[in-house]
Amino acid sequence: MIASRFIPLAGALGSALVPQPAQARETTDVATLSACIRRAAQGRPWLEKTLWGLRDQEGGWIGAEVRNSDGSHDLGPLQVNSWWVGRISQLVARPEVQVRYWLIHDACFNVDVARWIFLSGLRTTRDYWRAIGIYHSPTGWRQRRYARLVASKLTVRFGPAVFAAGGNDARR
Repeated sequence: MIASRFIPLAGALGSALVPQPAQARETTDVATLSACIRRAAQGRPWLEKTLWGLRDQEGGWIGAEVRNSDGSHDLGPLQVNSWWVGRISQLVARPEVQVRYWLIHDACFNVDVARWIFLSGLRTTRDYWRAIGIYHSPTGWRQRRYARLVASKLTVRFGPAVFAAGGNDARR
């Protein structure tokens, strides 16, 4: 069982991640991931859909550690890049090895970090689709391509009405 996971909190200097007790399971149980996404969305349907879109595009699983061509690794269900491990480790004052383990093996921790990365991008850019792209890459053309891929995943999971004005929009 993993000792902690993160829950994003607004702090005086912006967002921070604070460790909090959690139960974790070492399975690819969709129900577990679904519960983690629902909890992380905090009652915001647009955020829940966004997290599902990211997850569907990334296609990770609990226990995933996928090597990238640049030597980094994509970790866990939402394939959080290992580049983030040092930053998250500093924010929560925990060793990098522990943060990396949690990202790989704790679905809710992984979803919480993915949520934090996306919302940080959204706060910075004030642009939903750019924030989606930033989740994937710092490079503009990769961001745009990734945003299109996530939009496609959202349409597959939630139908074309996911982008309709008036309530079903992924950003509402």
